Amino acid sequence: MPERPVAVAESEFEPEQLELHRRELTGYCYRMLGSAFEAEDAVQETMIRAWRKHDGFEGRSSVRTWLHRVATNVCLDMLRGRKRRALPMGLVPSSTADITDIGPVLGEGTWVLPVPDGRVLADHADPAQVTAERESVRLAFVAALQHLPARQRAVLLLREVLGWSAAEVAELLGSTSASVNSALQRARATLATHDLGTALQPDDARAHRLLDDFVDAFERYDVERLTTLLHDDAVQSMPPYPLWIRGADEIGRWMLGPGAECRGSRLLPVAANGTAAFGQYRSDGHGGYTKFAIQILTVRDGRIGQIHSYLQPELFEQFGLPPAP
Repeated sequence: MPERPVAVAESEFEPEQLELHRRELTGYCYRMLGSAFEAEDAVQETMIRAWRKHDGFEGRSSVRTWLHRVATNVCLDMLRGRKRRALPMGLVPSSTADITDIGPVLGEGTWVLPVPDGRVLADHADPAQVTAERESVRLAFVAALQHLPARQRAVLLLREVLGWSAAEVAELLGSTSASVNSALQRARATLATHDLGTALQPDDARAHRLLDDFVDAFERYDVERLTTLLHDDAVQSMPPYPLWIRGADEIGRWMLGPGAECRGSRLLPVAANGTAAFGQYRSDGHGGYTKFAIQILTVRDGRIGQIHSYLQPELFEQFGLPPAP
């Protein structure tokens, strides 16, 4: 029997009411698109379409569900014909600290970009739900999602992150429940081939100690101490350059070699991608500091497994960081 339409007040489509859904929609679009900038554009377009077409809303679902339908179509339109975004590890082989050419600056559309937690994570009292949401915006997870065809990506997010039924997703995509379940299985199989690591949880006591040690070692530029906090096979990447380095020893050599200009830096904590992150300010050599990088850390078995240093000072404003520490 068809689902009976429900009455929806006109006021639910007022701009201020639609805005109540912005954070969740931004999180969904970010997972789909891999860019906070594009996610904001997608949500804005979703809001515009929702307001213009709300007379056609039949009340067969909630406004929240309908908005996600609109957002899905917006994202699918934006992804049509585009190359996938990636992290450097998904583009080129690793380098060593002896490299003399770090490569060209690649365009913004090349990279999976970081996102402030406050723009994509809802406020929940349920710790399990908080953890699940953090896991679903981690850089490794979002980068792995980019390997999925766009419709598969939407299926996985709608089913496993938003909790839609196969029938609901099938209706949105003009498909069948069997096709949706098949796409979900394929998506899961693809993600299983990627190392997704584990997020550093801000309320984890071990994470606090690890982060305190990391900040202390980095700001004192005690490279010997810092490398003991890294896994032996840790990686460091530096978008917008394709360069990345594997191994704690190589990262240490890099920091004492080409990266030595980071000596004297200051780190300010930020909340990004559901894990620990910092804004790095590099010394200008005259007692001041300049915006330099957003660092996103991932951890594995109590040690740091990845450091993604986005050498893109234009990201600082997005994270609400000041011009100087």
